[in-house]
Amino acid sequence: MASNLEDYALLGDGHTAALVARNGSIDWMCWPRFDSDTCFAALLGHAENGRWQIAPVQEPANVTRRYRGSTLILETSFSTATGTATLVDFMPMRGGCPQLIRMVFGETGNAEFDMQLAPRFAYGRAVPAVRRLADATGWSLMEGSNRLTLHTRAALRDEAGTVAGRFVVRAGECVSFVLNYSAVRDMAAVNNDAQRQLSNTAAFWESWSARAQTEGPYDDALKRSLITLEALIHEPGGGIVAAPTASLPERLGGSRNWDYRFCWLRDASLSLLALLRGG
Repeated sequence: MASNLEDYALLGDGHTAALVARNGSIDWMCWPRFDSDTCFAALLGHAENGRWQIAPVQEPANVTRRYRGSTLILETSFSTATGTATLVDFMPMRGGCPQLIRMVFGETGNAEFDMQLAPRFAYGRAVPAVRRLADATGWSLMEGSNRLTLHTRAALRDEAGTVAGRFVVRAGECVSFVLNYSAVRDMAAVNNDAQRQLSNTAAFWESWSARAQTEGPYDDALKRSLITLEALIHEPGGGIVAAPTASLPERLGGSRNWDYRFCWLRDASLSLLALLRGG
């Protein structure tokens, strides 16, 4: 079953967005655009509808989350009986190939993690064909015109359309997973250096957030609102999406969706963005 809506955090790159649950599962993402078919759709159903989960094998005694400073880099810390580790999730801003990067940093002791990458395109109906990359640096997952490539040093296996495996991270170590999207015929080179992409992404958001003209007791909340709104703006066209998912409900537990209810988001967006631009 999907997590509660309040348990999801947002990632974005100005072209699309992903939702990450507290259990380390990415349960929603359309790729490569906000209006593309889903790559992960477990939010609307079950794990078999597509997700990417990285979580401790042992039930964690404690889970804490935060965004790193004034960025859209999500940090989820897991404390287990044998050690603690932090899962860092982010999407580099588009400069080329769309990417979703996950890095597990060992903090104390050692912790064993499960990794399951199960993309399902066409809203959970299409299972990709999986093969090992020729240079043995990762995996290729292809479905129709969609191609994903996963680069990692972790030992993984193909499980009928799912790339899965276990790995151990020790204090001071880092295990990285770089997932790239491309059309099947697109062979453009990409930057698979996770640490460099992390630094570049942090620099972008810190520079962007520094432009916000906010102060006072609600400074942090205003900046976080601005960052969230920026993540929901389709960068090529400048429009703000109503929601990172397919829709928002009229009311909790209801079945209908209403566009007019998004007018408050539009008005609030314009007001907050005016603060950023000094208007």
